Formats: sequence, C-alpha cells, structure tokens
Amino acid sequence: MKNIVILTGAGISAESGIATFRGPGGLWEGHRVEDVCTPGALARDPALVHRFYDLRRAALETVAPNAAHAALARLDREWAGGLLIVTQNVDDLHERAGARRMLHMHGALRSALCAACGERREWRDALPPGSACAGCGARALRPDIVFFGEIPYQMERIEAALAEADLFVSIGTSGAVYPAAGFVRMAQAYGAATLELNLERSEGSAWFDATRLGAAGVLVPAWVDEVLG
Repeated sequence: MKNIVILTGAGISAESGIATFRGPGGLWEGHRVEDVCTPGALARDPALVHRFYDLRRAALETVAPNAAHAALARLDREWAGGLLIVTQNVDDLHERAGARRMLHMHGALRSALCAACGERREWRDALPPGSACAGCGARALRPDIVFFGEIPYQMERIEAALAEADLFVSIGTSGAVYPAAGFVRMAQAYGAATLELNLERSEGSAWFDATRLGAAGVLVPAWVDEVLG
C-alpha cells in the first residue's frame, strides 16, 4: 500500500464540540439549510447568512482538535507514501492539529471569497455584507463556503488522487452529501480498498469493504497505529 485518500466529515469534529451538519428535525444549528446555505439564501437575506457564519467562525475559538485530528496529523507527518486528506468540514481543526496534505472541498470558515473577482483570503473577524475585497475593491465579500448548488473545490485534484489510491478511508461522514458520497465507488472503480470509520452505519456503508463503528477519537488513532506499525 502506497497511496491513501481520506475523507472526513462532521463526525470527526463533533467530538470537539462542533455541531454536525444536520441536527434534530433536519435543522442546522436551528436554521433550515435552505435559509443559510444556498445562493438564493445569500441573495434573499445576506445579513442572516453572514451573521450565521460569523457566529460559527467565532465559535472556532472555543474548540480544539481531538484525538482523531491529532492521529491524522501524525499520519501526515510519518506516512512516506502519497496522502490526501479531503475534508467536508469548514472548521480548521485538521490544520490546527498539524495536517498539511489536505484540502477543504466545501470551503472554510476562516476564509472570505470575493463574488466579483473570485479572490479568497484568510478572514478571522466578523464579515458584514458589503465588505470590500482588498484585491479588486468590490464590496462583494461573502463567506468562503460552498453552498448547495455550487461546485466543491478542487474536484480534479480529488479525482486524480482517488485514481491513484490504494486505500480510501471515510471518517465521520453521513454518506448522504454528493459528490463526496460517491468517492467510495470511484475509488473502488480504480481498484482501491475501502474502509469506513463511523459512529454508526452511514447511507453508504454497503459500498465499503469494511466498516468499523465507534467514536472517531478511538477508532482513528487505533487505525493510524495499524498503518504506521
């Protein structure tokens, strides 16, 4: 085994205290997803959308990486083969744990996107509607979040990594959000072995060669020990 691709979802950050994407009743931290995570929502009520992500960005100050994040950072440091950690999460816990060979396919809370010129830059404070882009000057900054109906970031890079993968591992995902939910079948089509580490069986569990159930903070360090051992 040489090349590993890892997909992480809300389940890996839930143990750090970050709310999972869909809560009770299909709500996201008290809001319908359609009210805070679509282009239409941003056009209809920019103040609500910006405030929602401002609160989530501020909440990052109150959480820390957990044992699962630390284990993947260790894998990143010590694995001599190819590695790509693809996260659906918009928090920065992988980076804070030390992971470097990774990407955020759904954007990042601590980043702002200019809707006029496409420039992305680090952003840590509140982001009011009408904030000016330092690059082009347009008052068109928005949260750098991939909304429903938008294309996730770096899909070509992800697909290239899956084509070369010997092992694909999914950690803490629901198996319900595409295109990420289709990565397991893509990896298998290219000949990779597949493993799911999850608190409970996901909508895509049947596609994996093996599934291990339990807390990410327990399962992930144990799996990394196996790989590096």
